[in-house]
Amino acid sequence: MNFFSPLANHRTDDYGGSPENRYRFLREVVDAVNAVWDGPLFVRVSASDYTTKGLDIADYIGIATWLKEQGVDLIDVSSGAVVQAKINTFPGYQVTFAEKIKEGAGIQTAAVGLITSGVQAEEILQNQRADLIFIGREFLRDPYFPKTAAQELRTSIESPRQYDRAW
Repeated sequence: MNFFSPLANHRTDDYGGSPENRYRFLREVVDAVNAVWDGPLFVRVSASDYTTKGLDIADYIGIATWLKEQGVDLIDVSSGAVVQAKINTFPGYQVTFAEKIKEGAGIQTAAVGLITSGVQAEEILQNQRADLIFIGREFLRDPYFPKTAAQELRTSIESPRQYDRAW
């Protein structure tokens, strides 16, 4: 459920209509979490609806700015999934969203979206396009991805001792 997008949020009360009202639910959730949690707080957003009637990256830069003001530490930036839309996917296709939110709102971001190699992840981090890389589906394709990425980068990683038999 995406309360931000006017494509999904048709409410006419205090939780719908204006961008501020559509943000209200998340604002209340973040306030409630902050009241009981003093650790790092990440929020995932879907930074584009991929349709002209939906939200785009400029809208999410504003939302990320509000989240930063509330003390959120990092925005996990994905996209899509509010309505059926044609999305042109390619390696790293969502990284630009993380980069723009990082620059526009001045908040740390995590990049996702067809990040499938250690070299690709390292490029994103070295060029400060995002602060973290979150890997999802690549772990389904290659459950040994950390080892694979380390080999690509010509380095080694230490596994927890109890995992050594698995490698």
